[in-house]
Amino acid sequence: MNDIRPWRTIERRQCRQIMVGDVPVGGDAPITVQTMTNTPTEDAVATLNQIQRCEDAGADIIRVSCPTEEATAAFGKITKAARIPIVADIHFHYKRALEAADAGAACLRINPGNIGSSARVAEVVRAAKANGCAIRIGVNAGSLEKDLLEKYGEPCPEALIESALDHIKLLQDHDFHEFKVAVKASDVFLAVAAYHGLADAVDCPLHLGITEAGGLIGGTVKSSIGMGSLLWAGIGDTIRVSLSAEPEQEVKVGFEMLKALGLRTRGVRVVSCPSCSRQGFDVIRTVEALEARLEHIKTPLSLSVLGCVVNGPGEARETDIGLTGGGSGKHMVYLSGVTDHTVQSDDMLDHIVELVEAKAAAIEAGEATAFDPHTHDTAVLG
Repeated sequence: MNDIRPWRTIERRQCRQIMVGDVPVGGDAPITVQTMTNTPTEDAVATLNQIQRCEDAGADIIRVSCPTEEATAAFGKITKAARIPIVADIHFHYKRALEAADAGAACLRINPGNIGSSARVAEVVRAAKANGCAIRIGVNAGSLEKDLLEKYGEPCPEALIESALDHIKLLQDHDFHEFKVAVKASDVFLAVAAYHGLADAVDCPLHLGITEAGGLIGGTVKSSIGMGSLLWAGIGDTIRVSLSAEPEQEVKVGFEMLKALGLRTRGVRVVSCPSCSRQGFDVIRTVEALEARLEHIKTPLSLSVLGCVVNGPGEARETDIGLTGGGSGKHMVYLSGVTDHTVQSDDMLDHIVELVEAKAAAIEAGEATAFDPHTHDTAVLG
C-alpha cells in the first residue's frame, strides 16, 4: 500500500525472532503491545480481572510482578486462566524466577546482574529452557551497576548499552538465546540514544519503553516522542507505555501510537477536528461519546467527525464513514468516501454507531473491505 506513498514507508530493523508463549516477537512479526498489572499478585482474582480488561483493550502480552513466594504461588493460577502470555517480573531473588518458570511464565523479566552468581544465572537459564520461557533483559538508567556509574560518571547511552551487552553475554555463556532487551530511561534523549546504539550492536528483539514517563497526558506525550521516533526509525519489536494510569490505558495509548505510524491496525481510527464556532454540532462531546461506544469494535476501519464543511468533505472522502456538520441540525453522512444521506442531531450518535457496527460486521464476514481511497486494500486486523 505504501509503494505509491513512499513517504509513509517504515523499514523495520532486521532481527531474529523469539517466542513469548505463542506470540512471536521480532523478525517480521507485528510489533506487540504490553502492559503490567498493578494489583497484588497474591490476589489472583483481582489480578485476573485486570488482565482481562487489558486483554479486551488489545494487550498481546502482560507482565506480572513476582516479588514473593506467595506471589509465585498465585502466579500459577493466573497463567492458567489468562488468554495471553504472562511475563514474570523478577528482580533480586533467583528462586522467584525458578518458581515462576515452573508456574507457566512465558517469559522472565530479569536483570541477570542482580540475580547473583554465575551458578544462580545458570539455574535460571536451566529453568527457562526446561519450561520454554523467553527472557527479557531489563536495563534501566535508574538502577545501573555501580561500576558502570563509576566508569561513566552518570547514566549515559554508553553505560546502558554496556550493561545490556554484559547481561547478554551472561545468557549466551550459558547457551541461551531466546531473549529480548530493553534499555529504558525516564530521560527521552538518553533512552532514544541508547536504543539506537543497541540496535546497531545486537540482533535480538528490542523492547521499547520510556520508563516512569508520568501521568496519562504527560506520559503519553513523552512516550510518543521517544518511542514514536524509534518506531519511525524502524527500531522496536514490542512496546510498553509506562503511565501512572490504569494498565488498559497503557494498552490503548500503545495501539494508538502504532496506528498513527501505520504499524498496527485495530479498532476504529477516528479523524476529528478540534472544533470551532463554525461547528454544526458539539464535536468534542460527540467524539467522546463515539469513542466510548465504539471501544468494543476490534475490526480496523475509519471514521471522520468534523463540525463543518470547510475540511469535512475532504476528510470524509478518506474514511469508511464520515460525518460533517450542517445547518439547522441536519448533517451529512458519507459512506466509503461518498456523500450518501443526512441525519438529524437527535439521531446522530445512534445512527453513526449502527453504521460502524454494521460495517465492522460486514468486514468480519468477508462481505466488505475497510475503505482505502488510494488502493481499496483490505485493512489487516492487528
